[in-house]
Amino acid sequence: MRHRWGGRKLGRPGSERKALLRGQSTDLLRYEKIKTTEAKAKELRGEVEHLITLAKLGTLHARRQAYAYVYDKKVVDKLFADIAPRFKERPGGYTRIIRLGFRRGDAAPIVQIELV
Repeated sequence: MRHRWGGRKLGRPGSERKALLRGQSTDLLRYEKIKTTEAKAKELRGEVEHLITLAKLGTLHARRQAYAYVYDKKVVDKLFADIAPRFKERPGGYTRIIRLGFRRGDAAPIVQIELV
């Protein structure tokens, strides 16, 4: 049975998909907005929102969990010092997806995902 199996495969094996989402999460937290395809952005949204929720806890365990996922330690420091306090009162919905159009080569829908 396939009950509660969520997520998109994004045309990649599991290890590549995980690496892609880790890299995009790191970039989104570093630059606070990135352009990508719609399917990737929708998958990325859940990962980044989970990281921000961890950062709002502010515990040592939460920081170590973030270090295990995010590639750059400076980005984790930014997450806990700058981004998490910004969303202290917000109960979720930390990202926004804005449609930009279609990619020229394959007509894939391109979006901009950004922190609110």
